[in-house]
Amino acid sequence: MASSQHTFDYDLIVIGSGAGGSAAATIAARAGKKVAIIESDTFGGDSPNWSDVPTKALMHVARIYDEARHASRFGLRTSTLGYNYPSIRAWKDIAVKRTGAGGNRRFYENQGISAFHGNAHFLSPHEISVNRRHLSAAQFLIATGSSWITPKIQGIEDVTFFTPRTVLEAIRPPKSLFIIGGGSHGVELAELMATFGTKVYIAEKASRLLPHQDEEVGALMEKTLTERKGVTVLTHSRVLSVVKEGLGKRILISRAGVEKHIKADEILVAAGRAPAVDLGLENASVVYTAKGIEVNEHLQTSTKHIYAAGDVLGKLSNTHTALLESRVAAHNILQKTKVSPDYTATPGVIFTSPEIAHVGLSEDDCHKRDLAINKAVAPLNIIARSNTADFRDGFVKLITDKKGILIGASIVAPNAGELINEVSLAIKHGLPAQAIADTPHAFLTWGEAVRVAAAKLAKK
Repeated sequence: MASSQHTFDYDLIVIGSGAGGSAAATIAARAGKKVAIIESDTFGGDSPNWSDVPTKALMHVARIYDEARHASRFGLRTSTLGYNYPSIRAWKDIAVKRTGAGGNRRFYENQGISAFHGNAHFLSPHEISVNRRHLSAAQFLIATGSSWITPKIQGIEDVTFFTPRTVLEAIRPPKSLFIIGGGSHGVELAELMATFGTKVYIAEKASRLLPHQDEEVGALMEKTLTERKGVTVLTHSRVLSVVKEGLGKRILISRAGVEKHIKADEILVAAGRAPAVDLGLENASVVYTAKGIEVNEHLQTSTKHIYAAGDVLGKLSNTHTALLESRVAAHNILQKTKVSPDYTATPGVIFTSPEIAHVGLSEDDCHKRDLAINKAVAPLNIIARSNTADFRDGFVKLITDKKGILIGASIVAPNAGELINEVSLAIKHGLPAQAIADTPHAFLTWGEAVRVAAAKLAKK
């Protein structure tokens, strides 16, 4: 056991410079602590470099292109519309650069944080090695995140395939693309590629796309992708094998017990992520499994001076949750009184067209917990904005407990990600649906649908 006289190289070493690590490193440095941050990949981690920021930059372009292509009904002449994919990629790179969090090693160094590039490996509870250098610290935060996994499919190791990270660097959209995994990343990328003319197949084991969302969400997304984008949606489907055939790939799937072959130029694997736990944790007596590092309610691991935050915990996470955990970990590292992260009312958004947003409990969650609920759905086509924008598909679904208190919501609508924040606020503060129903909502905004759904519930 290290005595209080023991001198360490640092007060805090943060392993991982993504959302789970960066906030804590910055907070500790500003509090006057001696801090080091270690990154094995590109500084800034997943979100600004290869997921949120570049994906949303590309999807923004796709949405404009798609809306313009379908705008002849408004009297716009759109027959000569085209695109230049290298220029679109250049725009994505500008967006990443502007955000400033990608490749931002200098940002840490300017705050007096020592930045190291390499793989961290624990040698003992207070010491790690990075590129053959030994560094010690009084406390650690592990925020190594997660990475895309290769599913167990016969022949997958013998063919080249994209991941949601590498597909962003494709020189141009492929002629045809087979996507394995119908979760949020798979669906976003299916829409992106289909908009730019790729013939897309998307396979999902579950009975619907987006199986973690409310049932209506997956059903509407499937309708949108097939009818508007020409995507072939293969639910109830398992991929059995993949072989190279000519310049493309031949994929064998089993769909509801029937086997069939599909040919595609490229494959994209978006079937789950695994936490990055290969850093000698046993040498620090940190308890973990393949599913992630185990922590208590204060984000402490089994070794009390070592904390963990973000995707490495192995929960279904997102960038704003990792930031929340990073701030909580920083507080607990710096202060005597410990706090716990409050996950209630943390929204999630899928940036398709229309957007999908959810917060709190889904109807499935409520059934699993045997919660008695009331629910109401307001279809978008009942509000005036759907007429002026000529957009009919979508809805706001709100769920309350039997006392009328809001506990969950799903929204499929243009700008759903903005609409959800109002409901998050209500859930966070335990407000009833009546409170939203009684609040005037600006006329001709999509938000009127939220008020209508709340008013339906208030009547119950």
